[in-house]
Amino acid sequence: MMYLKFSYEIDATGRSATTARSEHIKDLIEQVIFTAPGERVNRPTFGSGLQQLVFEPNSPELAATVQYLVKGALQQWLSEVIEIGEVSITAMDSALRVQISYRELQNPMVQSVTFDRPI
Repeated sequence: MMYLKFSYEIDATGRSATTARSEHIKDLIEQVIFTAPGERVNRPTFGSGLQQLVFEPNSPELAATVQYLVKGALQQWLSEVIEIGEVSITAMDSALRVQISYRELQNPMVQSVTFDRPI
C-alpha cells in the first residue's frame, strides 16, 4: 500500500507523490513533533509544542520536559501504529536535534529517526 508523501509533492507523472509505509510513519512522527498545539483545525491538542520551548534556557529540567512532551504526544497520536522507545533531544548552537527509537507494531525491528531543525 502507498501513502501520500509529506510534505505534499507532485511526482514526475504529474500525480501526488507517494511513499512506502515505513517512510509514511517517519512523516507522521515529524508532523506530531513539529506541530504546535492549536495549529490544526478541529484538532486543537494535536502536536507536541516542542518548538515553543526552543528559546527557554537550556537545563536538565528543560530537556526532561521536552522529552516528556514529545514522548507523550507520540504515544497519544501514534500508539495505534508504533511503540515508542527512547526519545533524545539535543539543543546545538543553532539547531535542535530530535532522535527517536520506535518499533512499528506490524514489524518487530526497532528503527530510529533523527530530525535536525534550525532554531
